Amino acid sequence: MADKSERAKTTGVLHRAYPVKLEVRAKEGASGVSTIAGYASVVEEPYEMWDWLGSYSEVVRGGAFAKTLSENPQVQLLLNHGGLAMAYTKAGSLRLSEDSTGLHMEADVTGARSDVQDMLLALQDGSVDEMSFAFRVTRQMWSPDYDQRDILEVDLHRGDVSVVNFGANPATTVAPALRAADFDKLGDADVRALLERLQRRLAEPEPPAGNPLSLYLAQAEALAL
Repeated sequence: MADKSERAKTTGVLHRAYPVKLEVRAKEGASGVSTIAGYASVVEEPYEMWDWLGSYSEVVRGGAFAKTLSENPQVQLLLNHGGLAMAYTKAGSLRLSEDSTGLHMEADVTGARSDVQDMLLALQDGSVDEMSFAFRVTRQMWSPDYDQRDILEVDLHRGDVSVVNFGANPATTVAPALRAADFDKLGDADVRALLERLQRRLAEPEPPAGNPLSLYLAQAEALAL
């Protein structure tokens, strides 16, 4: 049987996305500058995640951002985690704080840029209503059965908060794709069981939209399983 404790060894940059209501307003006394505000993360709200062992529950605990924010992390506001920064904590145009809801962000963006204009229009007409953030976990706690992960502390330095145009719901598609290294952690019995599941899924006309197993299918095909 697979050892679920392997989940606790996962490292690297993570992304989580949440549905949000972003407020857009003109910045007082600054022509052509708009301020957008909202939450890049919420706390104390469990959501479902998926990895090579199946599903588990994850929750970002209150206070997870306190230490990293006290260290003045360098964080940028991006669109879909890419492109040129639209605001930056180092420049003072991006401001982050934590409250009882989660990680609050407020950013001053200039409408002279075409990418900013496009983002603002999408926000104002409701075409975009999600945010995501990039972070590293520095302190966590797993349940004894490794079926729940509590994120107790994160590092935001050199990460980002992003407006995402069709953002992932933490319950479905934010889990990382299954990697070759993940297969290496599985025993022979678990590999055979996974292959049987994939074969049954491939035999269906089409996988249900947003089903997390589509991640397994794509990666398994790439690995010629």
